[in-house]
Amino acid sequence: MGETNGTALTDELLQQRVEEISLTFFGKPFRHRAKFNSRLRSTGGRYFTKSHNIEISSRHAEEFGLDEMDKIIKHELCHYHLHLSKRGYQHRDADFKALLRQVGGTRFCRSLPTAGRKEPYRYRLRCQACGMEYLRKRRVDPTRYLCGRCRGKLKLEALDLSRMP
Repeated sequence: MGETNGTALTDELLQQRVEEISLTFFGKPFRHRAKFNSRLRSTGGRYFTKSHNIEISSRHAEEFGLDEMDKIIKHELCHYHLHLSKRGYQHRDADFKALLRQVGGTRFCRSLPTAGRKEPYRYRLRCQACGMEYLRKRRVDPTRYLCGRCRGKLKLEALDLSRMP
């Protein structure tokens, strides 16, 4: 578990932190809003090109601590400052990669432990000709597909989740 120095993470504290990092590492002010979003799971943060606001995952901050949060903030501020200066702000752009390296931001955030949970398979498509089985998490229309092995018709079966380990 990351260390947040016993401080409750609030949007106001995040706003101050983002403004401070922007001035210190980029030499430019951050003039928009930064806030936490607890629903972000697979990403540490987001930059919005229309509003120029930034969202940071509160789960990443709580799980991995302030150092990781600062790296995510630097990443999002790279998008912010490059976009406003009309330079390459996307992940693939050389300007973005160079600035990210210069300020010490992270290219990829760490994965949350709960992000890797797998949903169980709920449905099975079984070929009526050869018996080949295809497991699916979501319900599909079997009339739209054919067996990949023999091109036979498929039949949809719901799996009994109570017997799953």
